[in-house]
Amino acid sequence: MFSKTAVIQQALESIALQAQSVKDLSQYVNDSFTEAVRIMHESKGRVVVSGIGKSAVIAQKMVATFNSTGTPAVFMHAADAIHGDLGMIQPDDTVIIISKSGESPEIKVLVPLIKNFGNPVIALCGNDKSYLATQSDVFVNSTVEKEACPNNLAPTTSTTAQLVMGDALAICLLNLKGFTAKDFARYHPGGALGKKLYLRVGDLTKMNEKPEVKTDSSLREIIYEISSKRLGATAVINDKGELSGIITDGDIRRMLEKNESPGQLKAKDILSANPKSIDEGELAVEAFDLMRKYDITQLVVTKDGKYAGMVHLHDLVREGLI
Repeated sequence: MFSKTAVIQQALESIALQAQSVKDLSQYVNDSFTEAVRIMHESKGRVVVSGIGKSAVIAQKMVATFNSTGTPAVFMHAADAIHGDLGMIQPDDTVIIISKSGESPEIKVLVPLIKNFGNPVIALCGNDKSYLATQSDVFVNSTVEKEACPNNLAPTTSTTAQLVMGDALAICLLNLKGFTAKDFARYHPGGALGKKLYLRVGDLTKMNEKPEVKTDSSLREIIYEISSKRLGATAVINDKGELSGIITDGDIRRMLEKNESPGQLKAKDILSANPKSIDEGELAVEAFDLMRKYDITQLVVTKDGKYAGMVHLHDLVREGLI
């Protein structure tokens, strides 16, 4: 019989068990762990990550994380390896084999074959007495007390532990390589994540028109410029070509509320001086931070200190940055 209370309790127990198991992994960050990091860091080749079953899925995630953080890596399924895929292992590669038990038949066949090649083998395993753990060059322990599965059978807590230890290895390598946000952007050019790391304000500004009026422009001219350029505002430029201020559609509405005869007003009478601005070389996400900080929807964009255009909140939404 379905019970909402029982479901919630079961879920909370699963989360608590896995959280504790992850916390317990800290005892395995030891000399063996640092040796594994040293071997991979000093390797002139790639990291080949292998496993079977659920561990193979974790291996694929580890490969993805390694590659995206500056450590070249490839996935090799343990079963396919002994049927031809061993050919992907190059002389300078380091091999990580993931397994909970360390006793899978495919693993027992695979380990001596790799060692015959002369490649270092790092075991990420939950059984320190296993064949894999004892036959590898380095053993990284991922032991857990029990699975979250009520029958203690389905790989749940054990695969979480493997994932966490894999991420820990990747982050240590990232730091040793001095991997920066710019490096990350080079490897993640697609999607919102990539755009946050490389898209510049100037990339957005060049897609917009450049609204501007003179300080003595009429109200009609101001409204036309704001409407036609469709950015909700216009810059006000003085006779020297310098930025005097900004007029937004909100400024127009507030001015109309206060003045019964606004027809004689000029841009210099309406503008807001010292508008918030951003250089075109700044990241687009910095523009969003400024808009959020000052509760505005557009920013004046400058180049070498001179007015270069505008960026609007809608530009950021269109690029998926919000």
